[in-house]
Amino acid sequence: MPAWFSLNDLYYLAPELVLAGATLLLLMATAVTPRRHQRWLSWMGLAAILASALTLVSISTGTPINVAKGLISIDAFGTFFKVIFLLAAALTLLMSIRYLDIEGSRHGEYVFLVLSSTLGMMFMASGTDLITIFIGLETMAIAFYILTGLLKTNRRSNEAAVKYFLLGTFSLGLLLYGLSLLYGMTGSTNLRAIAIAVADHGHDPWLILAVILIVAGVGFKIAAVPFHMWAPDVYEGAPTPITAFLSVGSKAASFAMILRIFVEGLPSMSADWTMLFYVLSVLTMTVGNIVALTQSNIKRMLAYSSIAQAGYLLIGVIAGTPRGIAAMLIYLLIYALMQLGAFAVVILMRRTDAIGDELKDLSGLFGRQPLAAVAMLIFMLSLGGIPPTAGFMGKFWLFSAAIDAHYVWLAVIGVLNSAISLYYYLRVVVFMFMKNEATGSQPVLAPGLAAALVFTLAGTLLLGVYPRPLFELAEVSARALGVVGIAATPF
Repeated sequence: MPAWFSLNDLYYLAPELVLAGATLLLLMATAVTPRRHQRWLSWMGLAAILASALTLVSISTGTPINVAKGLISIDAFGTFFKVIFLLAAALTLLMSIRYLDIEGSRHGEYVFLVLSSTLGMMFMASGTDLITIFIGLETMAIAFYILTGLLKTNRRSNEAAVKYFLLGTFSLGLLLYGLSLLYGMTGSTNLRAIAIAVADHGHDPWLILAVILIVAGVGFKIAAVPFHMWAPDVYEGAPTPITAFLSVGSKAASFAMILRIFVEGLPSMSADWTMLFYVLSVLTMTVGNIVALTQSNIKRMLAYSSIAQAGYLLIGVIAGTPRGIAAMLIYLLIYALMQLGAFAVVILMRRTDAIGDELKDLSGLFGRQPLAAVAMLIFMLSLGGIPPTAGFMGKFWLFSAAIDAHYVWLAVIGVLNSAISLYYYLRVVVFMFMKNEATGSQPVLAPGLAAALVFTLAGTLLLGVYPRPLFELAEVSARALGVVGIAATPF
């Protein structure tokens, strides 16, 4: 047995190993299952996610533990993100079952890629070494490149996949160049060793260049302005369940990477990266909301909405306090629920005779599917930050954390942008309840899609009226990252 390997690693890496093993078994099952009988593979994927989640709960520990010779940390911070990833993957699979049948796509290869991307996200959240984070990032990204172009006969899907791959490769080059400079200056890829070495180097120009390049690289992953140009086309062209998963899972994993690299690896340079993220946050939330006002395609509108949400989430990173990080974690989970719920309604509108991704396709939805219309109303209000939804609590916690960290103007800009966003969110409501121009066949609420819709709706409402358990979990997770005392002085 290699010297760097320990039997304890098998125990603490059990959630990832269970998911990886199940993914390989599913791939083999796909090869021997006739296409007309592949629907059961989606349920096999859900069982794999459930098994990984149960294993994750069983090994959760209050004390951070390093495994694989310090490459991976088992802590509350990583566990919080893994819950988001597994939840998002499970809801995506539930929403996809009937959608794949309509599109004529194979269930096996689809589920395999969703599980593979989830596995990459889990390593990104737990990685305390640049190599581990990079491997997780590429595992996730490659799976998403393929999933985006899964609809082989759809030109929009093909175009979106090519754009995503080319721009993703370019951004990866920026990120890798920044990481290589960081390694060259510190002589280590371990984040804790980097933190110590950077503190000794002071404000070296090469370190500042490394920070700028890394910010640009991660800015692409979270679709921050001006690195957002890929998001609207990719969101519109990708299969709708993948658009939902990409907007939630990939964004959450990228924010986990940001916190690991900057908060854990570069705390002594917080004044530099805080300034960069401040500019990105203001640009991202403002441009995202303003451009969303003019969109008539629901997926493009939700794409620009997702860009704006990234701007809000950056507020927690900028605050740099335990409360700021906890607020960001809270909003990430809430955002996952309301975003996936909104996309579940868009998936419902996909029928054999209608694509269903234009605002006009929602006309008269209240009369055809009242549950879906009411759910979409709640999701739109929550995304806009209207009480008593979970979105209001999430934004309130983010903005109050910014004020506590003396970033008052950032909080004011966030509130103003939330007010602007209400216009395009309420446009959706107007089409559902006040217009009656329905075309196409009756939308069918399949069991899997209905379960996902009810779950996300219940979560959005429950966390709006009783968010305390989520707040407590997020605070524990933020403390596990060790963010006390790293906040930069406001500029």
